[in-house]
Amino acid sequence: MAETWLLCSACRTPISFGVKYFQCSVSTCNRARMRLVFCSVACWDSHVATARHRDSWAEDKIAPTKDAWARELADQPAEAARLPPPAPARPAVGAAPQDPARRIVGAPTPSSAPGAAPAPASGAAVHLNDIVDRDMMIVISKLKKYIKDRSGMNCSDAVAEVLSDHVRILCDDSIRAAGRDERKTVLDRDVPRPRRP
Repeated sequence: MAETWLLCSACRTPISFGVKYFQCSVSTCNRARMRLVFCSVACWDSHVATARHRDSWAEDKIAPTKDAWARELADQPAEAARLPPPAPARPAVGAAPQDPARRIVGAPTPSSAPGAAPAPASGAAVHLNDIVDRDMMIVISKLKKYIKDRSGMNCSDAVAEVLSDHVRILCDDSIRAAGRDERKTVLDRDVPRPRRP
């Protein structure tokens, strides 16, 4: 069966339905909200290097069948909502440009005459796409270490999810700042500076 179940959490290699894969023996790596799967022991080992588990091993598992996976997602609708949408088909050569929702407002359209000035931006500088993936954007082990070293306190795994939401907001603000300058590259100066008490 060649259809992809999930991607390897380390190397992003597709893992097909019904094939052998590996997971970490640490329970926090196997939650529905942060499911880590690996195509090989080497990929699991690269995860351990960053997670700094005290005592862990790679457990070999068999990926579910397509029907079993569909039933699991039906039982966990919130999990299904976090799965990325199927990749859009690539446009044919010479086809119309990408969806205008992705276009920077004020950038010249294909119908503009060569050398014409871009239309003035109206409202927001950039239209952002709706994204459904909720990938973790924080290295949990480093977050916990920072809080422990700074305060001696422990840190819940859920803190990383909230901080990931903050990082997404900062990224969106940075994208808009780059769009206002009519750039296609986000620079360090676009990122809002943190507030310190």
